Amino acid sequence: MSDKDIWTIKLDWLNIVNLLGLETMEEIPEFKREKAIKKITKTYGTETLLDLKPSKLDKIVVDELREVMKKELIQKAKTEEKMEREMQERFTPFKNGGIINIDPRDLKDLDMNGDPSDILKKLAKKFFRQDDDDDRDTSEDNSTGYYI
Repeated sequence: MSDKDIWTIKLDWLNIVNLLGLETMEEIPEFKREKAIKKITKTYGTETLLDLKPSKLDKIVVDELREVMKKELIQKAKTEEKMEREMQERFTPFKNGGIINIDPRDLKDLDMNGDPSDILKKLAKKFFRQDDDDDRDTSEDNSTGYYI
């Protein structure tokens, strides 16, 4: 850090990371941090930046980092949106009483006279896990199962 960048001591990097919507400081590349700091120093001047309140400095740095990290932030938003869509598609049938394929062979291990919470846990484990088994018939006309 040079004497021109002494104003960066006043920055709250955890707040900046939070305002950017990121999880950790490592998501901001070092060279982009330096680039943003140099541009802000050049634009405002060291004396002006030293006189500003830390919250105002944080906002200035966040705005500049948003500009510098535009591609990364857009990619992160797209990834989060895709994950949200996948989760929603995966659980939508359970939300409105959709059709759930129940194979009687899956229920043979359940003790129907046992504790109801244990039964619910076993059913949740069975139906909410990711099926990776290719040996099951995945067609709509499964004659071995019951539909509810």
